Amino acid sequence: MYQTTAALRTAFLEYFHKNGHQVVDSSSLVPVNDPTLLFTNAGMNQFKDVFLGEDKRNYTRATSSQRCVRAGGKHNDLDNVGYTARHHTFFEMLGNFSFGDYFKREAITYAWNFLTQELKIPKERLCVTIYETDNEAYDIWTKEIGVSEDNLIRIGDNKGAPYASDNFWQMGDTGPCGPCSEIFYDHGEHIWGGRPGTPEEDGDRFIEIWNIVFMQYNRQSNGDMLALPKPSVDTGMGIERIAAIMQGVHSNYEIDIFQALIKKTAEILAVTDLENKSLRVISDHIRSCAFLIADGVMPSNEGRGYVLRRIIRRAVRHGNKLGATDSFFYKLVPTLILVMGDAAKGLVETQDIVVKSLKAEEEQFARTLERGLGILDGALNALTGKVLDGETAFKLYDTYGFPVDLTADVCREREITVDEAGFELAMSEQRKRAQAAGQFATDYNDSLKIDEETEFSGYLDLVSNAKITAIYKEGESVTEINAGEEAVVVLDTTPFYGESGGQSGDSGTLSAAGFDFIVKDTQKYGQAIGHIGTLKTGSLSLGQSLEASVDKALRQRTELNHSVTHLLHAALRQLLGTHVSQKGSLVDPERLRFDFSHFEGVKPEELQAVEDLVNTQIRCNHELTAQVMTIDAAKDKGAMALFGEKYADEVRVVTMGDFSIELCGGTHVGRTGDIGLFKITSEAGIAAGIRRIEAVTGAAAMAYVAGQKSELDKAAKLLKADAGSVVTKLKAQLDRTKQLEKELSQLKDKLAAATSADLAGEAQEINGVKVLIKKLDGVEPGALRGLLDELKQKLGSGIVVLGIAGDAKVNLIVGVTKDLTSKVKAGELVANIAAQVGGKGGGRPDMAQAGGSKPENLDAALNQVASWLQERLA
Repeated sequence: MYQTTAALRTAFLEYFHKNGHQVVDSSSLVPVNDPTLLFTNAGMNQFKDVFLGEDKRNYTRATSSQRCVRAGGKHNDLDNVGYTARHHTFFEMLGNFSFGDYFKREAITYAWNFLTQELKIPKERLCVTIYETDNEAYDIWTKEIGVSEDNLIRIGDNKGAPYASDNFWQMGDTGPCGPCSEIFYDHGEHIWGGRPGTPEEDGDRFIEIWNIVFMQYNRQSNGDMLALPKPSVDTGMGIERIAAIMQGVHSNYEIDIFQALIKKTAEILAVTDLENKSLRVISDHIRSCAFLIADGVMPSNEGRGYVLRRIIRRAVRHGNKLGATDSFFYKLVPTLILVMGDAAKGLVETQDIVVKSLKAEEEQFARTLERGLGILDGALNALTGKVLDGETAFKLYDTYGFPVDLTADVCREREITVDEAGFELAMSEQRKRAQAAGQFATDYNDSLKIDEETEFSGYLDLVSNAKITAIYKEGESVTEINAGEEAVVVLDTTPFYGESGGQSGDSGTLSAAGFDFIVKDTQKYGQAIGHIGTLKTGSLSLGQSLEASVDKALRQRTELNHSVTHLLHAALRQLLGTHVSQKGSLVDPERLRFDFSHFEGVKPEELQAVEDLVNTQIRCNHELTAQVMTIDAAKDKGAMALFGEKYADEVRVVTMGDFSIELCGGTHVGRTGDIGLFKITSEAGIAAGIRRIEAVTGAAAMAYVAGQKSELDKAAKLLKADAGSVVTKLKAQLDRTKQLEKELSQLKDKLAAATSADLAGEAQEINGVKVLIKKLDGVEPGALRGLLDELKQKLGSGIVVLGIAGDAKVNLIVGVTKDLTSKVKAGELVANIAAQVGGKGGGRPDMAQAGGSKPENLDAALNQVASWLQERLA
């Protein structure tokens, strides 16, 4: 029964569904609008706003199987993965949640019944912990569930501070928190370890499988614990841990998912030892890497992309240890999709982009891995102690792309540690940039909290009557403001669109007899819409009625840009491939910016085809329709959900003919023909695998085309041509320039030859060796190489040193005939001279070049060359 992980996942969700819980899909691994998290790392993340009271759902009970990653920021298990039985970068958290509905009694009962009745786990194998002062939970466990006092353990504060306990959970330094109750499974006496609260609790015998969090309080920044008006429940059970129990194994790496991935990896790499820890590392890392890419993260040198790159490279390095000689990591994706079952729906849809991205990153890293490992191996072999210096660790990172944890991983195998303090010092600004995304912190009670709700009427009207329901000045609620003061004004209803989904907030006026409030921006605050601006005249107070009027011209220009992003998205997917997905957008009255996933730059002919297709759809003059329907109905209709958006159970579906269907809460034109004209102004890469198109529409597009035509006319005038023959005339001019440059080069070569004949006669002898040391005037730096070769040939055997002093710049070149390179190295000599003129350089033993920034020192530098050579030619 429930022998596969997929079956367990289904059983859990079905159990809670039949007990009145809404089954909610896993959210993205990239937290939406949450600056506190690097990655989604717990099942409750997607419900955080619900627990905070900033979001409302049409259900009060939910259950989910949430994909989680812990490999960066505060929660980072990367170093332990592969070396322990239960650490993973990626895991699934099964959870059930109550939003002010049931509390401790029901949560405890659901958990216990699922484990003992549905899964039929023997009760005697389970023990329970509670927070030491939580007598309510104690009574429920002992008197109602029947857990003996011997199997119920009170866990108190363990860090010397109130509520600092494994059994007291908190969302952050501030915000919702409360006591916990954890359920542990006893794997048996044959495994070392003790029960929670004992000195042996860190052993592997008793393993936590379920954590029930009772959210009762809201912690303030001053430490005060305020009772929540609606106590809630958040639970979590790691699917890998419960699968191990149900499949009769102790290590998570022995369950079906990991065994399938381990065996596939071993097959690809021809490995026979299935217990090798490198196989564990790879089997774990393919899960986090594949799902991160599927959720829009691409390997890069910053933020989330940097963490992804670290994980990929760690996996590749372990493959290298197992003898991999070719790319292999990406080949695990089909097996991963197979073993993950229903949880892999997102992977199936993005399989092509996941595979291509993994393969490209692996190939890039492979080009430097062998050399980097060789340098590290050499450094470790030469090490006298047990600590690798930070400078070497930094060099590996900076030059060869080795994350420091990868270096530490290699060192650990030799029982060597890395000087992390030295590494961090050497990392300097690069390290700050690379880890910037890990610096996440916020005060959950610091942002503007507005309990009011605003009805949005701006889909149909740009002017409406409304009443003031709240006023905020400098973050504080006030009842009145006067002329000249800035504030956020909240209305009961408004036609103003609050910034969201990439669409900028409206501007306009709030006015009535006695005052005019100029709205410069509009933002959403939970269920409220705030009008941000300045009171121009009069005074404004709570409860007043007014007329809210949106700036019509600015709204219309914004709508042109917003509507065309839908057409652009559809055109890109049709012409470049369905792997294209929106990764962000910005639309305002002036322009539009559209970010999308694609592995290479869009070719000019592809970009033109996209522009043509969008303009074709504009000319089709499709009617835009907007329908509100359930999320499931929208998906059945084929609507695309956009990156970075939250969607409720009922969504707004915007359709443009049969060309574009998307979920969107923004405002749009009535027909595509209203857009007029679409013109792309730029296309560029902004991150690995992410491209950006910027464009204009309507009158702005016409102005852009007119500007381009004006520039073309200017070019035609300069070329003494008409617009139709500019290319032909320009090509002729370029061909002529190329011919002249060739002739000039030939003349320079002849001049160098003539000059060399004169210069060769100026050579002196130093200990029997011909040496020419010369500062040149009127010679181009590009002619130095040819002149040097001519001089070396004329001397037959000797040393040539030439220098040119220009405006704040020095050019040096040194030549040594091959018979003398055992005594004098050109690179060594040029470096000596360059150091005196503010530069550096190098090259081969027989020829080297350098530059400098102190031309005033050239004479003195050349004057000391003879004595330098005299020592080496003695």
